[in-house]
Amino acid sequence: MGSLQTSANLSCLCVSVRGGVQGFSTVVRQVGFNSWLLQGRIRSRKIQSLCVRSSFNNAGGSSSSEEKGLLLGAERDSSGSVVGFQLIPHSVTGDATIVESHDIVADDRDDLSEDAEQKEKPPTKLTFNIIFVTAEAAPYSKTGGLGDVCGSLPVALASRGHRVMVVSPRYLNGGPSDEKYANTVDLDVRATIHCFGGPQEVAFYHEYRAGVDWKYTALAIRYLWTTLLIADLERHMVIFMVHLVIIRLLAAKYRPYGVYKDARSIVLIHNIAHQGVEPAATYHNLGLPPEWYGALEWIFPTWARAHALDTGETVNVLKGAVAIADRILTVSQGYSWEITTPEGGYGLHELLSSRKSVLNGITNGIDVSDWNPSTDEHTASHYSIRDLSGKVKCKTALQKELGLPIRPDCPLIGFIGRLDYQKGVDIILSAIPELMQDDVQFVMLGSGEKQYEDWMRHTENLFKDKFRGWVGFNVPVSHRITAGCDILLMPSRFEPCGLNQLYAMRYGTIPVVHSTGGLRDTVKDFNPYAQEGEGEGTGWTFSPLSREKLLDTLKVAISTYIEHKSSWEGLMKRGMERDYSWENAAIQYEQVFEWAFIDPPYVR
Repeated sequence: MGSLQTSANLSCLCVSVRGGVQGFSTVVRQVGFNSWLLQGRIRSRKIQSLCVRSSFNNAGGSSSSEEKGLLLGAERDSSGSVVGFQLIPHSVTGDATIVESHDIVADDRDDLSEDAEQKEKPPTKLTFNIIFVTAEAAPYSKTGGLGDVCGSLPVALASRGHRVMVVSPRYLNGGPSDEKYANTVDLDVRATIHCFGGPQEVAFYHEYRAGVDWKYTALAIRYLWTTLLIADLERHMVIFMVHLVIIRLLAAKYRPYGVYKDARSIVLIHNIAHQGVEPAATYHNLGLPPEWYGALEWIFPTWARAHALDTGETVNVLKGAVAIADRILTVSQGYSWEITTPEGGYGLHELLSSRKSVLNGITNGIDVSDWNPSTDEHTASHYSIRDLSGKVKCKTALQKELGLPIRPDCPLIGFIGRLDYQKGVDIILSAIPELMQDDVQFVMLGSGEKQYEDWMRHTENLFKDKFRGWVGFNVPVSHRITAGCDILLMPSRFEPCGLNQLYAMRYGTIPVVHSTGGLRDTVKDFNPYAQEGEGEGTGWTFSPLSREKLLDTLKVAISTYIEHKSSWEGLMKRGMERDYSWENAAIQYEQVFEWAFIDPPYVR
């Protein structure tokens, strides 16, 4: 088993399959995908299906007064003639199936208003079987936004009627003593893959939670090899949300033999700065034929090479995926444009520009049950859009916890994030001396480059009554900072999506952000004169990214907080009333799945 590290390649992709997939010889009665793997009796008959009514329950056994939708599967012989029928659950059909309106249930998303009426979910036109293969999935493993996406999006898709499984490594910290894995079961299934010059054994663990099958693999090498194994085991799946190597495997290993010939691939770029660049000598470990080397070949320019004998030859996993994927997604619309520019594309801008017609962005959602000011277990007080009084209590409790003077009317500014160049910490560093001359308080939570960690400690000693720096990361403290601060500062140089600004707005904390990527998409600039003087907007964006512009924008926000309380309350409420759930993102993913089938496969 490997230890959890920030991977050089944190992107995922989606491969969609319709029709012509293998069905089961028996009705699967066990909840979850576990039975698919253990059953092992897959027959080479195509299954086509139609929706019927039945009194079988979800287990497929005893009768129930509540009607459940099942599928009448037509079994055909090699000539295509129907030789029989069987009832099977929706989720084991090989084809996408129509979901009737009576299958849609009320959205159980928690509104901030205590007695807000439940809203009906938009209809799901098609249902799919979906598998995520990912380096991390919260809460089991997480180093960044990828963990949040692969921990929440599967649940949202499952709630809309799709059958979903997530496959992720079980890292060294995922042993018997780790409470996050307390409900997992060893499937007693062992499989072998060949790579790095020899056989590698893989063990599987399983948990069924929140309508999703979570499967963990104990693997002695990098997680991407799990992908090779899953591709061989799960040929009956309808949609893959997996590692980038699968795109090449589909075209190079499977389609020439008639497998996955109707598949579609969707590569999802979380952060283009991480492209999976490895030495050229590692190509043979990917399990691809020699003729595919050109699709992954990446040559570094002379100035970027380590020494005179360095040829600059590498393989770039993300480049290969972008070159042959059917569709390309990013985690915000703004970022989908930025990666086509020389400044934002990290060397792939020309390739991505050539594929603009299939490039889109879908903004991430957040876990609205975990991030909810009316129920947050980490904060000193609860509050909602109808009663904001608890926010002041959260502020004073935070000031007390940090040892700052308890001053409810003093503007409290927060920063939560990695202490590195991308997050614009150097801009904060240059602005703090002038900002500390104003009547404000500032708190920072994060870890990263040692120079910034040392600077935070030093600044705290310089401004004992105004500045606090918490080196490290602490989830409860991040919740308390989000709830207790008045302003959240995010001067990121680039931000594919960003989540902290979404958390902040949900908690009535006003974001001040650099106008880039997902920050520009999600934060609407305050305009006090719009809507017949009622105002509009949820925060402030600024550009260009400079010390002067950051200070100017912060001072406008601070003066609004001090001098225009009604306007500030309007900002808070407009941010809090927005819909941040994964439901919206799931609907957009479904649309992309459908678009992927409009054209034939890009590479066949």
